[in-house]
Amino acid sequence: MAIEVERPRKFTADEFERMVEAGIFRQDERVELIDGEIVQMAPIGHRHAACVAILHERFVLGVGDRALVWGQGPARLAIDSVPEPDLALLRRRSYRMGAPRPEDVLLVVEVAESSLRYDQTLKLRLYASAGVPEYWIVSVEGEWIEVCRSPAGERYRERSRAARGEVLAPVAFADVRISVEDVFA
Repeated sequence: MAIEVERPRKFTADEFERMVEAGIFRQDERVELIDGEIVQMAPIGHRHAACVAILHERFVLGVGDRALVWGQGPARLAIDSVPEPDLALLRRRSYRMGAPRPEDVLLVVEVAESSLRYDQTLKLRLYASAGVPEYWIVSVEGEWIEVCRSPAGERYRERSRAARGEVLAPVAFADVRISVEDVFA
């Protein structure tokens, strides 16, 4: 006699997007689809929000009309994953008819106040697997930014950490200089 094992129901990106369109989730509910599972995100604290706001401003001023600065919007990165990164720099095109795809994404930024381990493991694996060329993890508590470049499978070949007093620039926009000090000011 076979024993039936219960296991969670996984969702595809298509199913998740239909649920969003149908209004299944509350307007104030922060969820994303990661590896087929609907993940409820933590509420955004004021320090987290301040870091996102500063980075958003610096990117908008720096890239101008060369890229679209995508703030906390969905990105369809795999058949079973639709994360909502804090920020992304995207190739310029209209996204009204569908979320950005991996080939649209130039940089993803996750600001971690309570999600550092998650962002450094599961999210890193997701972004690398999707071929996102550059991923920044901003540690609110540690006041540093981890820069991950050159995806290779489920990891990044290049990883470094920048602290206060250092300046960063996205690979796609080397002229856009972001002071780590300013991010945490």
